[in-house]
Amino acid sequence: MKQHILFPFVATLFFVLLLAGCSRFLEENPRDGISEDQLATSLQEVYRFHVATLYNHVGGCEDSQGLQGTGRGVYDLNTFTTDEAIMPTRGADWYDGGFWQGLYLHRWGVSNNAIFHTWEYLYKAVVLCNHSLTKIDAYAAARPADDVEPYRAEVRALRALFYYYLMDLFGRVPLIRYTDDASADLLQVERSELFRFIVSELQEALPALSGERSNQPGVYYGRITRPVVWFLLAKLALNAEVYADDDWTDALRPDGRQLFFDVDGVKMDAWQTVCHYCNLITESGYTLETDYRSNFAVFNESSSENIFVIPMNKTLYTNQLIYLFRSRHYNHAKALGLGGENGASATLDALDVFGYGTDEEDPRFRLCYYADEVTDLQGNPVLLDDGRTPLVYEPRRVELDLSGKEYEKTAGARMKKYEVDPTSLKDGKLADNDIVLFRYADVLLMQSEAKVRAGGNGDAELEQVRRRVGAPSRPATLETLLDERLLELAWEGWRRQDLVRFGLFTRAYSYRPQVEDEATGFTTVFPIPEKVISMNPQLRQHKGY
Repeated sequence: MKQHILFPFVATLFFVLLLAGCSRFLEENPRDGISEDQLATSLQEVYRFHVATLYNHVGGCEDSQGLQGTGRGVYDLNTFTTDEAIMPTRGADWYDGGFWQGLYLHRWGVSNNAIFHTWEYLYKAVVLCNHSLTKIDAYAAARPADDVEPYRAEVRALRALFYYYLMDLFGRVPLIRYTDDASADLLQVERSELFRFIVSELQEALPALSGERSNQPGVYYGRITRPVVWFLLAKLALNAEVYADDDWTDALRPDGRQLFFDVDGVKMDAWQTVCHYCNLITESGYTLETDYRSNFAVFNESSSENIFVIPMNKTLYTNQLIYLFRSRHYNHAKALGLGGENGASATLDALDVFGYGTDEEDPRFRLCYYADEVTDLQGNPVLLDDGRTPLVYEPRRVELDLSGKEYEKTAGARMKKYEVDPTSLKDGKLADNDIVLFRYADVLLMQSEAKVRAGGNGDAELEQVRRRVGAPSRPATLETLLDERLLELAWEGWRRQDLVRFGLFTRAYSYRPQVEDEATGFTTVFPIPEKVISMNPQLRQHKGY
């Protein structure tokens, strides 16, 4: 991502103090920029100071910052709270005060710092978007002949993206639209209201947005464009039964066939809306890559499948991808010339879905995971410290706490997915593989699911996804589609949302019993952080917490 210029936003301090109780991000001292009371003098400056700066907050290089790539943030809350991935305690490693076990067991509590910092990060981004909109409007008033609408639409859509993650993670949260009306803006709104606001903002932004690809280098690289918004609208409609439900603890949900959207003047139910926006993406030229691995290659900018990415360049950008680094065994990483922390692994449940060790093992297992004996980039066996014994990952030995076991350091299938960049920096965390946020395979799976939920047939879309990797055909049912989403999208940060939508997030699974009263569904959203409520007593905690 381009190195954009940051500057202080004093006007937002009041909002952030009440919402997050933290103003660290307001204390930046830039060497270049415009002062708070200055206006941009051209459309180029409008983009540079009030649009481009916001994209610094899509990726990140510190914990809880960025939508993906970093730790203890949006991605980890969506991944390590599920049956997809586990961070086992390995002796003195990966206990971290019980943090990782707490995520897996759904025992995160209201004082969890990672949850608080994720809330803080997302609201920081929202507030900065609001500030940009205020500045853009001021520029427009001063220079009415200049067309700022494309930039205004882009910021509105980007703000809607951050609100989408807030709504998905936290449910009922404050809706802040302006920078100058604290008393109104700090009120908590129902999830359904925020859901409708996000949909409306995205739909209204669409006409002014570019139709260019966002995943390919150029003017719109890494930016919000129409295909990105179409994807997000499809995702919102697919989860409409969840997002339109203001009491997620009563075991009742609205019916997607009775949830309606105004799509260009046409009334559509949730499932029709999903298909409409998925079709627009298909019609705009996105296709599946012939080789699944191309989407995650070192230089994946040419992918015909990736829709929205976090641009990566190890010498230009500070965005990091830590997931491979923290998963690989130390010796495995060393053999690749990189670093490793010997952590994240596949769960037993994920192994079962992939058919690991059976004649029906899915072809994507070996593309997404390291398992059994491993080699370096030249095909040589990776050896343990004695220099003789091969390193062997033991996927089915994984447990929540491996401390003291003979396989403490080797249990678990490890993350692969992204091609190794042998010239990466900072132990492999600074690489050239763009981080994939949205891609076309998900579009096909969303469309298949919407058809099935509407009582139709989604076999064709599912078949496309499976045929690409040489997997045998299977009918599209809700059960097979949930499995397929794990098979196709492993390590991509969708599992929690998928399990919530399918009503399975709170069930017990390997090494994870239900917590008390979890059958009500209260853990399907995270708590409002206690620090936030202490700063803003108008906020009320969710049921169950």
